Amino acid sequence: MQLSSKQAHAILDAAAARSRELGVASNIAVMDAGAHLKAFSGMDGALLGTIDLAMKKARTAALFGKNTEVLGELCKPGGPFPGLDLSNGGLVIFTGGIPIVSADGTLIGAVGVSGGDTVQDLDIAQKAAAAGRP
Repeated sequence: MQLSSKQAHAILDAAAARSRELGVASNIAVMDAGAHLKAFSGMDGALLGTIDLAMKKARTAALFGKNTEVLGELCKPGGPFPGLDLSNGGLVIFTGGIPIVSADGTLIGAVGVSGGDTVQDLDIAQKAAAAGRP
């Protein structure tokens, strides 16, 4: 199963709606399972620097099939994978990137959100990912 364009746009819509509820201007990126950009939305007022963060959060979640903050824990000094964040052209390992899996557990894509604080980005990404699950 692949992430469809319809699912990708549902993810963007859910993320934008939650961002508005929280009063956050977000950039939202959706990647397919191969970590290729499937859809993107930049809300009015979102900081330009968060475009790259949203895309890298989604890419990181797609490449490793884990929430970005989980990878962050693994990369800490003394953790099992210090320096992992320096691989693959640079990863983002703080909250806001979530893999999207099908009902059978297959990775079909990922969403990355950036624009708020870490709690807001995670909240928005969780709502967005839920909207994209088949």
